[in-house]
Amino acid sequence: MAKPIHWIKAARLRTLPLALSSIILGGFLSAEVNKFNLLVSVLAVLTTIFLQVLSNLANDFGDYKSGADNENRLGPKRGMQTGDISYRGMKNAIYFLTIISFISGSLLIYFGTLGMSTLNLLTFFALGIIAIAAAVNYTMGNNPYGYKGYGDLFVLIFFGFVGVIGTYYLNTHIVNFRLFWPGLSVGLLSMAMLNLNNMRDIQNDAQSGKNTLVVKMGYPKAKVYHILIVVVAFLSASYFTYLHFDSYFRFIFLTTLPLFLIDLVRIYRTSNCAKLDPFLKKQAINTLLFSLTFGLGLIL
Repeated sequence: MAKPIHWIKAARLRTLPLALSSIILGGFLSAEVNKFNLLVSVLAVLTTIFLQVLSNLANDFGDYKSGADNENRLGPKRGMQTGDISYRGMKNAIYFLTIISFISGSLLIYFGTLGMSTLNLLTFFALGIIAIAAAVNYTMGNNPYGYKGYGDLFVLIFFGFVGVIGTYYLNTHIVNFRLFWPGLSVGLLSMAMLNLNNMRDIQNDAQSGKNTLVVKMGYPKAKVYHILIVVVAFLSASYFTYLHFDSYFRFIFLTTLPLFLIDLVRIYRTSNCAKLDPFLKKQAINTLLFSLTFGLGLIL
């Protein structure tokens, strides 16, 4: 029977700061227009945590079943790979997280769409179902999209646009198309995390038939792609700030730029894939700091 420590490791807590970054920024954007809803925001945070852990467990299950998790894989050993978590135990945990995510997401949609039309409720409900399916089907199922190089696109959509714009809309009931830019910023920084992960695992993924975008483009181009992602993320945030400029406090998020630049230089100089693993945690924390400083600049 798996011990609690095994489940904690399988949950990959280091990914949670990244998952919460878009929700936090969406909340700050709502507070800027005095429409922050504490209950909705708390439910958004809980739902995001459940979905992220669900995605991590499903990824563990899918990669183990496909053979991608083997002795050649770099990075921390996973629960099923080491035998600490059984096939049945992981499957039951995935079912449980799916149910919890559905309940939490349903409450979020209910309270977030109070006073709105039934169409709005059904639209967000459908989006919630898609989010759960996306969390599970990254590496699970008969046709996992992560094995075809579509992971980056899904991360951009759900960790960027859905997280930021969705949270803002459920708080405010307001449509603001300019939020495309902060959504793009956080989404791209989240993509950078996935890109790092896939660069680390490029050799084993290629041998296992997991055709990530990194496998398709190759390691040298993936490093250039990584730089491009981060640069465009900051340009998008800067453009949004320029559109809404009323104080230099809005540019506080630029204080996090050196953190990213230092890592970009080190990543570009890294030829050994195994040495990329420490940058994953830093990318998650730096993205969270980016969202916090971006948000603080909105309300100061």
